[in-house]
Amino acid sequence: MELADVDLTDPETFRQERHHEMFAVLRREDPVHFHEVEGDAQGFWCVTKHADLITVNRDASVFSSAAHGINIPDIPEEDGGVRDMMLYMDPPRHTRYRKLVNKGFTPRMIGLIESHLRAKATAIVDNVVEQGRADFVEDIAAELPLQAIAELMGVPLEDRKQLFAWSNTMIGFDDPEFQGDSEAGMEAAAQMYMMANGLAASRRETPRDDIITKLINAEIDGDKLSEAEFDMFFLLLVVAGNETTRNVTAHGMRALIENPEQMAKLVADPSEERINLAVEEILRWATPVLYFRRTALRDYELGGKQIKEGDKVVMWHISANRDEDVFDDPYAFRVDRSPNDHIAFGGGGPHFCLGANLARMELRLIFRELVTRLPDIRFDGDVEMLRSNFIGGIKRMPVQWTPSPRSTPSPLTAGV
Repeated sequence: MELADVDLTDPETFRQERHHEMFAVLRREDPVHFHEVEGDAQGFWCVTKHADLITVNRDASVFSSAAHGINIPDIPEEDGGVRDMMLYMDPPRHTRYRKLVNKGFTPRMIGLIESHLRAKATAIVDNVVEQGRADFVEDIAAELPLQAIAELMGVPLEDRKQLFAWSNTMIGFDDPEFQGDSEAGMEAAAQMYMMANGLAASRRETPRDDIITKLINAEIDGDKLSEAEFDMFFLLLVVAGNETTRNVTAHGMRALIENPEQMAKLVADPSEERINLAVEEILRWATPVLYFRRTALRDYELGGKQIKEGDKVVMWHISANRDEDVFDDPYAFRVDRSPNDHIAFGGGGPHFCLGANLARMELRLIFRELVTRLPDIRFDGDVEMLRSNFIGGIKRMPVQWTPSPRSTPSPLTAGV
């Protein structure tokens, strides 16, 4: 492949998984590359090396999330409300918002749900283990993130599938299966806002020891979250917390099936230390958010290139996590890789993923269940990728295994 063949604007490139070859060319030949765009659209800089990405991600004084958004296209005028979402803020506004929402993500708050999520991980596998086959994405990978959100935010468990559908609608805008008409995403967001407002009203009337109660009461120097900010945080948690962890789980299992010697290592030794190392490699391998975009607030030199004020600068996390200067044999999946300086959570800086510890916990819990209870899991059909150059998603992944008994009684037979 030649440099002239690189096209990162076409979602089909990513669905067909040709992007890794393109990024290898960019890292080798032009690590800070200006990507032209056909028509009248503005081109953008591609940041593909680990060190350069960290430089951009950590300097919000030069590289802005607020100016024109985090996606390659600028924020449309009609979507201006997203500026109340943390992802679209710069310091000092972002700093103030982050301090407020951090109140709901203390180690204590996350620890409160760990035992619940451990039981849920067991139940998720129990629900399929006797069948011997499932769609891994919908029946297994999607379940724990959705149930974690339901647990965290007090969403009724029976509504989790609705969250799943709304999330797919909002993220899958480049995939024909998920995209609706032009108003589908806005309608999904509006439905989430209504749910958020209902939950907030309920907690004001009957406070609980949960994240929603913490968030609506969080106060620093008399400052509190506005209703719009709370609504946007709920949307962010549902979409980001669901899509990312679900796709990491699916990519991780796909990698284990395709690398049976690595699966065998975990089956032989599912210790906490081994699972923790495997989770970090799965995060590197999956990198579910492929890129984030920034806008240069002033002229800046990066990698020998002159970036001008107003230029779009796109950080390709999926490329940085395959950087040959950082990772030995980066295209090898190794569950015991150490050190593993991946940047699946953003590479530090003000926008480091708020839910990193929650995601790690969910992945640790579900993979321990999977490798100990479905040790011979294998493909049972084709893997279907999401058509997107923003989210590295798997839509479907049929799998099968040798059926085995539940570890807990079925709800239908318990107590009989």
